[in-house]
Amino acid sequence: MSNEYIIREAKIEDAERLIEIYSYYVLNTAVSFEYEVPTVSAFRDRIQRTLEKYPYLVFVRGNMILGYAYAGVYSSRSAYDWTATTSIYVDKDYRREGVGAALYKELEARLKAQGVVNLLAGAAFCDPEDEYLSHDSYHFHKRMGYTKVAHMKAIGKKFDRWYDLLWMQKTL
Repeated sequence: MSNEYIIREAKIEDAERLIEIYSYYVLNTAVSFEYEVPTVSAFRDRIQRTLEKYPYLVFVRGNMILGYAYAGVYSSRSAYDWTATTSIYVDKDYRREGVGAALYKELEARLKAQGVVNLLAGAAFCDPEDEYLSHDSYHFHKRMGYTKVAHMKAIGKKFDRWYDLLWMQKTL
């Protein structure tokens, strides 16, 4: 497979493929704290709502979407207009191939152009790692220049166990 790729804005029609990627994380990991995979309709609504204010990007190699990243509102209060949250999901079979880094670099460039200054990312965490959660998200965000600014203990329960949430922050 060629290494050439494009990063483009997500389309409503991408929802089914994005759910294919996301469903692995919902059903098999504690990366997402959702218990059930969203419907296609619900996912289309998420994409549409995000695109009203923020970028929602997909990484495409050949004709296949291998990952996606998007930004969201941290808080509805006006003083937070320069802060956004970031989220990223990469097809489990294409992790560690640069997909996530490429997506985040493009997402950050677009957010900076919008005037966003601060980025926040939540990373589920447990120590030690278990069969549902590794430290991959934490290490990825560190490599991308994020710093851990908060560690909330036992905040999400999935697979009958409690998981922590790390807040990671990056200033553009």
